[in-house]
Amino acid sequence: MLKVRCSSLGAIMTNSRSKKEVLSQSAKGYIKQYILEKKFGKYKEIKSKYFDKGNEVEAEGIALCNELLDIDFVYKNHEKFSNDYITGIPDVNTDKTLLDIKSSWDIFTFPFFDEKIPKKGYYYQLQGYMWLTGKTESMLVYCLLNTPQHLVEDEIRKEHWKLNAIDEIPEVREFFETNHNFDNVEKKLRLKSFKVKYDPDIIEEFKQRIEVCREYYNELDKLLTIEQVQNA
Repeated sequence: MLKVRCSSLGAIMTNSRSKKEVLSQSAKGYIKQYILEKKFGKYKEIKSKYFDKGNEVEAEGIALCNELLDIDFVYKNHEKFSNDYITGIPDVNTDKTLLDIKSSWDIFTFPFFDEKIPKKGYYYQLQGYMWLTGKTESMLVYCLLNTPQHLVEDEIRKEHWKLNAIDEIPEVREFFETNHNFDNVEKKLRLKSFKVKYDPDIIEEFKQRIEVCREYYNELDKLLTIEQVQNA
C-alpha cells in the first residue's frame, strides 16, 4: 500500500491545473516513481549540489541551532516513523522539540526577509512529521553555512569549462570562494526559524489526497501487470 514520504507531501498536495482531475502532474510523477521503486527494487538517484551541501553541513546546522535557538539541546534523529499513510525521518526529534533544518546554497537563497515559510512543501513536511511523532509544535530552520571546499572547487571547474579556459582565472576563484564563505555575516543572522503548529484539518486533507493517490497507484499497478503478461 502506498505511503507518502513527508518530504513528498508537497508534491501530492499540489493542485491539478485541470478541473477534471484531482492529482497534479507532480503528484502523478511521484506515484510513478514510487511504484517503479516498489515493483522493481530500483531507486532514482537524487543528486544536486544543493542536496550534497545540505547533507554535508547538517551537523554544523544542528550545532548552530544549539548555539542560537532558545530551546533544549538538540541532536540528530535517525529513527524512521510511519503510520497508515505516511513515513518520515525528522532531522531533530527530542522530547520537546521537532526541527527540520535546511541549509541554503548561498546568501541569495537564504530567507533573510521572509516572514512566512518560503516553500509550502516544507510546511506540509512539518505537518507530516508532527502527525507521525505526536508533536503539536515544530520549527523550520534555515542555516547559512560555508559551502564545503570541494563543492566550491566543482563550481570553479564548471565555470572555467564554460569559459573554455585552460589556465585558472584568479577572478573566477575569488568570486566563488568569496560567495560561498559567510564568516563576514553576523552569526545570529545566519539562522532563520519559522514556527509551525499542528493543524488537524491539514491532516484530514492528507488522508483524502493519499486515498486518491492510492487509486491512481492501483491503476498503474494493473497496467504494469497487464504489460508484463502480454510481453511474457
